[in-house]
Amino acid sequence: METADPSRDFIRRVVEAALLASPQPLSVAQLSALFHDDERPAPGAIESALEELREGAADRGVELVEVASGWRFQVQADVHALVARLWTERQVKYTRATLETLALIAYRQPITRGEIEQIRGVGVNANTIKMLEEREWIRVIGHRDVPGKPELFGTTRAFLDYFGLKNLDDLPSLAELKEIPELEPQLPFGGDPPPVAGIAFEADADADASEAEFSDDEDELAGEPNEEAGEQAEPELRNE
Repeated sequence: METADPSRDFIRRVVEAALLASPQPLSVAQLSALFHDDERPAPGAIESALEELREGAADRGVELVEVASGWRFQVQADVHALVARLWTERQVKYTRATLETLALIAYRQPITRGEIEQIRGVGVNANTIKMLEEREWIRVIGHRDVPGKPELFGTTRAFLDYFGLKNLDDLPSLAELKEIPELEPQLPFGGDPPPVAGIAFEADADADASEAEFSDDEDELAGEPNEEAGEQAEPELRNE
């Protein structure tokens, strides 16, 4: 019995509807699985539909982007501030200490808490690590083979999705970061609003006024990873 391949227009409509209806990014495999086995799109058809949708959204208020977990529609950056008014909840703000800790983990992973403290010149509040773990932005990816076996932290797929990144190579350079007064994640288009409508600096809650600012020396954050004293686990997202 011959199978009837769905038309290109129908595939594109299904893909668009699924992405708008889903609160989470969808992979090509997930989109393909929406079709019946006897009407499964030909290889490359889903990818072609995604590219057509991406190009078609170029001048719209939303854009189609690929992040770590798959594809999603999200609000265009130039209208983000206005659309964010839909979410009336108080904007969640993160301290500079929290953002510095997260940035160090993202750029220097795998990294221990002690190494973070050494670079920042101040202790890391345990609640900061706990909060980042609860948001599923970081996780323990191994232990450094030194006395005490300190935990090694790395970022997660959820971190990449939240900040609109496909992989770690998409992280902005440190020079670009210094030009951003506020770090605001993209809002997904469709589904429930994200738990955080924005992200911004506020006065440090877990450090005193003498706490060190980020170094102006990019090499301090973006240089070669620390030499290992033994085995360690590399973050599984690094080569994706």
